[in-house]
Amino acid sequence: MKILETLAVFAACVSFGVGASAAAAELQLPKDLPPYGADKPVPVPKIDKHTLANGMTVWIVADAEGAPKANFVLAVRGGSAHDPRAMNGLSSILAGTIDEGTKSRSAIQIAQELQSLGASLGAGAGEEGTTVSASGLSSNSSKILQLLADVARNPTFPDAEVNLAKMNALQALKAAKAQPGYQAEVEFAKAVFGDHPYGTGEQTDASIMSVTPQSLRELHAKRFRPDRALLVVSGRVDAAEILRVTKEAFGDWKAEGTPEPEIPAAPTAVPRKLVFVPRANSVQSSIRLGRPAFAARDPQLYKADVAESILGGGFGGRLFQNLREDKGYTYGAYASFGADRNGGSFGAEADVRNEVTGAALTEFNKELQRMIDEQVGAAELERSKRYLAGVYLYRNQLRGAVAGSLASLWIDGRAPEDLGQYTERVKAVTAADVQDVARRYFNPQDQSLVVVGDPAVAGQLEAFGEFQSVRAQP
Repeated sequence: MKILETLAVFAACVSFGVGASAAAAELQLPKDLPPYGADKPVPVPKIDKHTLANGMTVWIVADAEGAPKANFVLAVRGGSAHDPRAMNGLSSILAGTIDEGTKSRSAIQIAQELQSLGASLGAGAGEEGTTVSASGLSSNSSKILQLLADVARNPTFPDAEVNLAKMNALQALKAAKAQPGYQAEVEFAKAVFGDHPYGTGEQTDASIMSVTPQSLRELHAKRFRPDRALLVVSGRVDAAEILRVTKEAFGDWKAEGTPEPEIPAAPTAVPRKLVFVPRANSVQSSIRLGRPAFAARDPQLYKADVAESILGGGFGGRLFQNLREDKGYTYGAYASFGADRNGGSFGAEADVRNEVTGAALTEFNKELQRMIDEQVGAAELERSKRYLAGVYLYRNQLRGAVAGSLASLWIDGRAPEDLGQYTERVKAVTAADVQDVARRYFNPQDQSLVVVGDPAVAGQLEAFGEFQSVRAQP
C-alpha cells in the first residue's frame, strides 16, 4: 500500500535466495538425496517489558552472545496515512529531517558524535508508524541511547534543511512519475481503498511545497508522545543499565496537547474498478489487479502468506512460471497480501509487452481461478511453507533485525510473541486453508484492474469490461 514501493521490488529481493530453489524443486532430482534436515525454530526472544510512569513502553532483548553490538528502535504511532491530504509527504519529510538539529545539537554535531561513537542513526515513516533507529557498539549503548532520545524528542527542523528535503522530494517525485509502475501503484491504491487514507496518499508538487518547518513541529508535537511510543533495545546489553538510562533520557517526557487522531478501518470490499491510464509511446503495459483484504492482526494472515507464495511468491510462483517461463510475456509476475494496522489488500502485478496485454490479463484470471477450483498438491504446499519459514528464520536470526521486527509488530497492533510463532503457524496451514483464502480473495470478478500503457492497447482491454480512462499526474 505504500505507493512508492512496488510488490515486485520486495518479491525480487526475497526470491533471489530461497525463491530460486523453490523453482528448482520442480526439476527431477536424484532419488537418493538425503531428506530435509529438521526445521530450526525461530528463537523466541526473552523480552524484559516495562512501562514508564509517563506511559512509554520499553522492551529490552538482552543477548549475551553474538557481536558486541546494540540496536535501538523508537517507534511512535502515526505515519504517512495520517498526513493531511493537502500535505501528503509530510511524514516522510519529518523522518528525513528529524536528525538535522536539536535544541542542544546542530546537524554537524550530531554527525560528529555518531562518528565518534561508531554508531549510525536514521528515521523512516510507514503507513501507520514512524521510527527513529540507531545502532552501535554495546560499550557505547548509554551514549547512543541518550543521543537518540535528544533527536527524537527535541528536533528543531531548521529552515535550510527542510527546504533541501523538499527539493529532494520534488526530484524523487519527478523521477517516480517517469516510471509507468508508479502511476499504476497510485491508481491501484485509489481503486482498492477509495477515499480511505490508504488510497489518498499520492504526493504532488503542491503537497510537498506546502510543508513548512512549523507544520513539521506541529506534527512532531502530536505524534511523538510517550503514551504512543515504544522503545526496543536489543543486542549485547545490560538490561538493568539500559532501563536506568531509558528512565533518565525519557522519564521526564510528557504527553501534552491533543494527540494525532486515529484513522478509520479500511474497507474490506469495494465496487470493482477498471482503470486505464494512457501513456503515449510506452513499450510496456504496467498491470495491477487486486482488492481489499484484511488487517495485520487478522489470524488468516498465515494462511494468506502460504496462498500468496504459491500464486505469486517469486521465481517458484505460478504467475511467474506462467507469464515469464512459459509465455515469455514479462520479466516477472508477482502477487502478495499487504496488511497494515487498519486494513490491507491483495494485489498482483506484471509489466508486459504491449501486444500481449490482454493475453496477460487472461492468464492472471486463469491462475486466480485455478487456485479457487483446485486444491494445491502436497508437494507444492510443503515447498511453499518451507520457503516462507526459511525466509522468516533467516531474516529474524540476524540479531540486528529483532528490534525492527518487534517494533513493526507493535505498530501493526500485534503481540511481540508473534515473532516466535510465525513458522509454526505457517506449518499448520492446510491445502483446504489455501483454497479458502483463494475463494475469499482471488475471484477474478472481484479484482479491480489498472493498466498503464500506450493508447493502442485499449482495444485489448474490451473483453474485460468497460475501463475508465484516467489522465496521469503531470
